[in-house]
Amino acid sequence: MKENSIITGFHAHVYYDTETRDIAARIRDGLGARFEVRLGRWHDQPIGPHPKSMYQVAFSPNQFTQVVPWLMLNREGLDILVHPETGDDVTDHTAHALWLGEKLELNIAFLQRIKPNAS
Repeated sequence: MKENSIITGFHAHVYYDTETRDIAARIRDGLGARFEVRLGRWHDQPIGPHPKSMYQVAFSPNQFTQVVPWLMLNREGLDILVHPETGDDVTDHTAHALWLGEKLELNIAFLQRIKPNAS
């Protein structure tokens, strides 16, 4: 069994497209106004393992119970990936992932290529 203490933080990836960018901006503004989160850059093209445009929201483990329920109620139909940060990007984005909305197919091969070698 793994302990929760290995979770150093969480990321939420808010996915959007050209037609839903304004909705994504509204969600981003709401997050920034209500929570002490780190709002990542807008990525208007797929990047890394992410199949659609998105931005990342980073937050601490003690914020999970506030941020995630807010996203559940305010995602306005957008798909959102929430995952922990444990040091294992592949597992964090797959087995440990929580999806709000549709589960999108990530490019896991990208994460496997950049996975640091265990020493």
